[in-house]
Amino acid sequence: MFLRLFGAWSEDIAIDLGTANTLVYARGRDIVLNEPSVVAIVEQGGERRVLAVGEEARQMVGRTPGNIRAIRPLRSGVIADFEAAEAMIKHFIRKAQSRRRLTQPRVVISVPSGATAVERRATKEAALEAGAREAYLIEEPMAAAIGADLPVQRATGSMVIDAGGGTTQVAVLSLGGAVFARSIPVGGYVMDEAIAAYIRREHRMLVGEATAERIKKAIGGVLLPEDGSGAVLEIAGRDLLTGVPRSLAISEREVAEALAEPVSAIVDLVRLALENTAPELAADIVDKGIVLTGGGCLLRGLDVVLRQSTGLPVTMAEDPLTCVVRGAGRALERFENYKQVLQD
Repeated sequence: MFLRLFGAWSEDIAIDLGTANTLVYARGRDIVLNEPSVVAIVEQGGERRVLAVGEEARQMVGRTPGNIRAIRPLRSGVIADFEAAEAMIKHFIRKAQSRRRLTQPRVVISVPSGATAVERRATKEAALEAGAREAYLIEEPMAAAIGADLPVQRATGSMVIDAGGGTTQVAVLSLGGAVFARSIPVGGYVMDEAIAAYIRREHRMLVGEATAERIKKAIGGVLLPEDGSGAVLEIAGRDLLTGVPRSLAISEREVAEALAEPVSAIVDLVRLALENTAPELAADIVDKGIVLTGGGCLLRGLDVVLRQSTGLPVTMAEDPLTCVVRGAGRALERFENYKQVLQD
């Protein structure tokens, strides 16, 4: 009884710790935070100090003096810089708390299905060092499936594709576990890099990360336009031959050509998952189809390409960007019901 009352004085949270953005779900208050996974570090005399975290730090990317670095502590969905990740998680936990609590929060945090034991331990330790009284891990495809209302605890096959900023993960789930789960380091950032590389190769012009992302969001798609070039976007960058700034009109067709390779990698991963799925579960997937989650799945035409490649129904989750954090939050709020999908 005492423990239940004591737990009520804490505000438990679920964290979708993404390469691009971190989302935080507070028990009883829904999603309370959505900020870039960026930390600005000041380096002086061999010491590092956190200057800013989240949106404030993101605005510094590419605009900092020599002694300040704006970094992303996660790479391909897992912690690459433990110190920066700990500072970021601590900042987000504190910011998510609605008021001062008597106890530290219980935290459920998502990890990629392909994360190693070392990477999982680093994620859990970062949460504990950041102030969690208990830390549990949940694999991102499982959290995404729960957030998309798939019947993951039943004896039926559910297939989910979670495309984030750093990775794309495909999983077939049944009876509260992953029958097949695989991830590849292909996500939103790889797509941005592919666009920037195409412009550098074909137009001899250098564009930054923010410009490549703007192109992807504005005219990015995977299907070649029927009317030739499709929509056109005016951008600016630095000419590699002269070294001076210039503008360029890039077309929807060019962006589709630039994205062909990363999209092909996603299609190949989906086919691999289907080839390794038992016939009984495959029959369930034929009936229910494939569910898309994550920001990468918002790429125009991706669902069409997957439908054409597999011959299966492909649907988008209702709110693909928040499926993982909502699923982790549901596991947090119904802790006893979902305990089997959590890793302590």
